[in-house]
Amino acid sequence: MFSLGNRTAGKSHVPPDPHWARDAKGRFHRFTDLDPEEEGVKGVSGVFVIWHGGLRPEWLLVAKSGNLAFDFHKLAHDKDLMSFEARGGLFVTWALIKGDLQDGVVRFLSDILDPVLENPEFSSRNVPAIPVVLPTTE
Repeated sequence: MFSLGNRTAGKSHVPPDPHWARDAKGRFHRFTDLDPEEEGVKGVSGVFVIWHGGLRPEWLLVAKSGNLAFDFHKLAHDKDLMSFEARGGLFVTWALIKGDLQDGVVRFLSDILDPVLENPEFSSRNVPAIPVVLPTTE
């Protein structure tokens, strides 16, 4: 579904599965249909990934959040992000990753997925990457 570019995760070691969030039917959430409070992420910390579907899906944003609901509501008003809705819909998933590991996971996901949108809040390029199972893995 998505290209990993020229980078691939090591095949000899299986990284931990952070249990990426899915809806009740086992699918990833449509960003525009998401009710963060209903999903129970108000005040919840974690790492999230947003992408668009369509003929040429792209990873758009990888970030950490101290309050997923707050950040999802804020991003719903971001013109740059929302402009991708017309390209096959926006999708989101998140994982409840401990705070001290979040920068490393964001670093790993950003390096592997190479998202289109720059995350201005992520400046910890000097932190070691912490591999996790990607959201595309079943």
